[in-house]
Amino acid sequence: MSDLKPSEIVMELDRYIVGQRNAKRSVAIALRNRWRRQQLTPELGEEIAPKNIILIGPTGVGKTEISRRLSKLTDSPFIKVEASKFTEVGYVGRDVESMIRDLMELTVTLLKSREQEAVREQAVAVAEERILDLLLPKSGERTFRGGDEGEGGTVEVVTTERAQISSTREKLRKMLRQGKLDDRFVDLDITERKMPMVEVFSNLGMEEMGINFKDMFSSILPRSTKRRKIRVAEAMALLAQEEAQNLVDMEKVTRSAVEKVEESGIVFLDEIDKIVGKHGGQGPDVSREGVQRDLLPLVEGCTVMTKYGPVRTDHILFIAAGAFHAMKPSDLIPEMQGRFPIRVELDSLGKAEFVRILTEPRNALLLQYVALLRTEGVSVAFEDDAVSEIAAYAEEVNAATENIGARRLHTLMECLLEDILFDAPDMAGRNIVIDRAYVVEKLAPIKGNEDLSRYIL
Repeated sequence: MSDLKPSEIVMELDRYIVGQRNAKRSVAIALRNRWRRQQLTPELGEEIAPKNIILIGPTGVGKTEISRRLSKLTDSPFIKVEASKFTEVGYVGRDVESMIRDLMELTVTLLKSREQEAVREQAVAVAEERILDLLLPKSGERTFRGGDEGEGGTVEVVTTERAQISSTREKLRKMLRQGKLDDRFVDLDITERKMPMVEVFSNLGMEEMGINFKDMFSSILPRSTKRRKIRVAEAMALLAQEEAQNLVDMEKVTRSAVEKVEESGIVFLDEIDKIVGKHGGQGPDVSREGVQRDLLPLVEGCTVMTKYGPVRTDHILFIAAGAFHAMKPSDLIPEMQGRFPIRVELDSLGKAEFVRILTEPRNALLLQYVALLRTEGVSVAFEDDAVSEIAAYAEEVNAATENIGARRLHTLMECLLEDILFDAPDMAGRNIVIDRAYVVEKLAPIKGNEDLSRYIL
């Protein structure tokens, strides 16, 4: 992130997301400000709060994708949550602090997997030695029968002296690395953890109690081992995974995860407009304003207790998003409005944007379908007028029914290519060109029938 200027962040986002330049500029500036804060003295840096953002626009215009790509670009911990699933404390639903706990859980899991990957070679070496211990008999106790390289028969190896043991072990190591022993069976002791079923009756739920029952019971209950006869290849994978877990320093992982979440975490709060209560505060709206008030401490900065320790939210970047069809950002409670000083309205998508979405991004929809069908040996090409016609249909259907933005293209493409996708296994070697006539033939009857269009497209 330290090497990326705001203009470069926007350029990177442009490779995956069409248009929405204002939104891209806002998130790029917010991200660069985070880096700038980290260059200041600790005393001054603590005083600078992140400038949280509200993205305003209908569904399918790229609000979530901008935030997700931003987190990948900067390797920041990221979580997307629906604001509508939270309720005010005391009502049935999730507590808002659970989003920070979930973010910590995701970050710890990610860093743990990276650490395991870093020690993979070392873990495989240890697992290899353990496999050889299982394959090689102890002196004078039993014999090993294995295929002799260069001969089709079997040879009996009896290890009686240290030199012979070393020679036989190296021979087995070579066969193991070449995969010649993969189908042989070994007896392996596998640790089993039987967790008791525990049901907690609480209006907050187990996650809010700050207790990790899984870890607690695993340390109290004895570990049972079961001897299983499994293939060498499977045993190698199990042992390598076990050794990798043993080599990872979980305290270091936890410290890194807490620091990463506190300094560079991103929380994407979707459907923020759904927790704006109508005036009057009756019926199901009664707890919506309460959710906003519960969110305030998180957005403003507080300490959340997790099973990995306390996590401060002072410098976590919150990006809220909503369509705001019936509500306005000014309908949020004043305190919440003050915590989201930057507001960006995203543009609705039309035919020109749909054409670009279908063809330009690195993960363009047409490229995805071409690659999928290529796995069956079918070559598909789209003519320009066909792409233009698909975009026109998407714009018309969005205008006639519910406007779901670019997501409409997924529905149209599935309807358009349904027959080809179904028959592809029997069409290997075929070259198919999708032209405008084919698009009209497939989509016009559905669009022309109002009922079909409403339920299918």
